[in-house]
Amino acid sequence: MDYEITHQPEECLFKTVIDGRTAFAQYRIIDGSLDIIHTIVPKPLEGQGIAGALVKATYDYALAKGYLPKASCSYAVAWLKRHPEYIEKAPN
Repeated sequence: MDYEITHQPEECLFKTVIDGRTAFAQYRIIDGSLDIIHTIVPKPLEGQGIAGALVKATYDYALAKGYLPKASCSYAVAWLKRHPEYIEKAPN
């Protein structure tokens, strides 16, 4: 499935719209860290890798801007455990 992920910095989120449904990862920036606080994917879109793509895009942005990736959202916590290279690449 092809979809475009867009960044809306004024709303602190990365999102995609598929079949009229919006999926997103919302973050906050605190003390040099980018913390994903919500990852939302509507039920009809679940199981297609969309949440993972949103979280990856958000943490790619964090690293590019020099922020430490953090996670309050349970999905993002699990994603970081599966991708420790994002913590290893983070600025000290």
